[in-house]
Amino acid sequence: MSASSASSVSTSSSVGGAMPSPPARPLAAIFWGGLLAGIFDITQAFIGFGLLGAKPFRILQHIAGGVFGARSMEMGWTSAALGLIFHFTIAFTAAAVYYLASRILRVLVDRAVLCGLAYGELVFLFMYFVVLLISALGPAHFSVATYITGPIGHTLLVGLPIALSVRRFAR
Repeated sequence: MSASSASSVSTSSSVGGAMPSPPARPLAAIFWGGLLAGIFDITQAFIGFGLLGAKPFRILQHIAGGVFGARSMEMGWTSAALGLIFHFTIAFTAAAVYYLASRILRVLVDRAVLCGLAYGELVFLFMYFVVLLISALGPAHFSVATYITGPIGHTLLVGLPIALSVRRFAR
């Protein structure tokens, strides 16, 4: 056996016969987690607040209101487009934070469902009780839709897709 074939045999087998795990793909984990969470979250907002009479255009303008305040409602499509950009920026940031934390706390990958549900709730609490307080909008005004899209929706539609994407792409 030649030296090159001997080295390929020794590097291709793993200790104990276990298959090596695929390399971590952090960008894929963050991209898919953020994209799915962003799509699911904005869809639930359109449905939940739509049942109370809000239109998707106004919901997006309201998101931009975090930066522009009440003026966002007068900015037309500009604020609606910025609201969508801000929304997905937050979703991708939430995915990046979960990914980075999972590099230190392996339980976030090993117990992705439970941790994802908890993370979704933490994202909701952070958005409503930290981000909104320091935004141009001020404190949140709670309604039935807030309770449905917040504590229920964020656990299932934000935290869970982020955690499962990190588990899938970043083991």
